[in-house]
This record gives sequence, C-alpha cells and structure tokens, in this order.
Amino acid sequence: MSADDAIVHVEGVVKEFGQLRVLDGVGFQVARGQVAAIVGRSGSGKSTLLRCIAGLETIQAGTIMVCGHEVGRPGSAARAQLRRDVGIVFQSYNLFPHLTVERNITLALTLVKKQSQEEAKKRASEVLALVGLTDKVSAYPEQLSGGQQQRVAIARSLALSPQVMLFDEVTSALDPELTAEVLAVMEDLARRGMTMITVTHEMGFARRVADLVVFMHKGKVWESGPTAELFGGPKTAEFSQFVASEL
Repeated sequence: MSADDAIVHVEGVVKEFGQLRVLDGVGFQVARGQVAAIVGRSGSGKSTLLRCIAGLETIQAGTIMVCGHEVGRPGSAARAQLRRDVGIVFQSYNLFPHLTVERNITLALTLVKKQSQEEAKKRASEVLALVGLTDKVSAYPEQLSGGQQQRVAIARSLALSPQVMLFDEVTSALDPELTAEVLAVMEDLARRGMTMITVTHEMGFARRVADLVVFMHKGKVWESGPTAELFGGPKTAEFSQFVASEL
C-alpha cells in the first residue's frame, strides 16, 4: 500500500514524556474501509499511539497523516478538521451524567456542526438505531448498563459522520456479556465499511474482524501485517508468547 492509498499513515513516530520514550519510530498504514487491531501488553504504547493519531498528544518526530491532514506536530493547523474526520471512543464513556442520551448525542451536532435541534434529533435517532438503543433516547446515563453507556458513546461519535473511528480499550471495564454487545456493534460498523483502529485485548475479535494486526512491544511495532498471516505464524518469540498468554 502506498502512502497515497492510506487513510491513516503513521511513519517514524516518536513520543516522549520527559526522559521516557513511549513510542520509538512507530509506523503502519490503514486503507479506507480496513479494520486495524493494535495489540500488545500493557505499557507497550498502544493507547499513547491512538491518542497521537487522534491529535490529543504532540509527537516529537515522525509523521501522522489522517484523511490527508498532518496531525500531532506542534502548531498543526489540521486539528479542527481532524475533529470532524476522526471519532474516538475511550474506555471511560465520558457521557454527561446530567443530560439525556439524546442530548449527549445532539450537543456536538448543535454546537459544532450548527445543526438545528430538529436535524440533530433526527441524526441521534439514526445512530441510536445503529447501536440498538432507540428505546433509550430519553434515559440518563445512570439508568444504563456499562455496555449501553459505551454504545451511546459510540453513537455520539458516529453522529458526527467521521471517516475514521478510533477505539481505545472500549470493553476493558465491562463484563463478558456487556463486552459481547459492544463488540457486536463494532463488528456491524466494520461490515458497513467504517475505517476503524482499535486498541484491544479481545484476540477473538481481532482474529474475526481485523484486516490488519499491529503488535506493539516496548514502544515499537514489533510485527504487523494481515491478520491471518500474523496469527498463522508469529515471526518473533515476543508475539508468539503474547498470543499464547491471551488464549
């Protein structure tokens, strides 16, 4: 894949917190419509990488291009456009507890996209249907299960019609039953052609849904490639051990 074909292009990325180098020359590419799973042990730099792609962290070296915009460097002018092109969902749902499900979704549509209340409510209804929560439009976050709250968070990001969705360990705080319902929503998005990059410990999901797997170890991309190829025969002892530990 050439850089021109990639909707997300990461090359030689270095991220440091003081003297600690968290990302050390990281690079990979994701084409439009692909699902990439970033896997690895805790502390390998996965979530930091996702935050850099989202423009939430400044990088010290390298290049991150998303939807044709360079991001992550000091003074980058692409931040506003990035907010429109990229949706990100975190482990913590970050819903406003004092607002209904509908208002949690319509808030950005009315404030950022300047849509009318009527337009925003119509869009909220559409995305709630996508995540199977049309009956929760008037509920408050505290009235929902963790899985439902996470699905609302996904719907909120989808409402802005992003070109790329980033998921950072979105099921790690959920029990298995709730995890399954959130992963089902993500699988449906993949079938619909949404470009997705997900940091996950769910190896079954990665094998089943991801087109590309990026295995991170000690701040580097240790192995990456098509899912079947990587899981079919790990090239390094580190990835082999990781896969064995996750079974």
